[in-house]
Amino acid sequence: MTEHHFHLKADWPGGRNNVGYIDAGKLKTEISIPKEMDGPDIGTNPDEMLLGAASTCYIITLAAMIERAGIPLKEMALTSEGIVDVTDGVFTYQKIIHRPKVVLKKDASKNELVRVDKLVKKAETSCMISKAIKGNVELELEADTSIEE
Repeated sequence: MTEHHFHLKADWPGGRNNVGYIDAGKLKTEISIPKEMDGPDIGTNPDEMLLGAASTCYIITLAAMIERAGIPLKEMALTSEGIVDVTDGVFTYQKIIHRPKVVLKKDASKNELVRVDKLVKKAETSCMISKAIKGNVELELEADTSIEE
């Protein structure tokens, strides 16, 4: 078994509406509560970081699957949306919606497009972050796949 360890150091001056700082190797940024939650909105926040982790894990997993399958990829992009519910002052990360757009090269076959459609779904269940949040955060997929015209 191989284990990979990741480390993060956080500095927080105290109080809800202060601004802190995190250092996680290549990720170094200020952190605070977002304006939508009546915070100072400086740097990033846990909601964006969870969305970023889920989104980057998904698109990297999908790219690896497409590459391993030998499918002729022209381009791929992703937009994602995180939805946080606030009920009675309790914040709950309710849902993440991934909207991948995958375009195959002109010489791709219809069969390869069908395979990509399957991989788009499989990547969501195979991604390490998706597995980590499964059962706590709903995951939704709105894919747009096509062959270059």
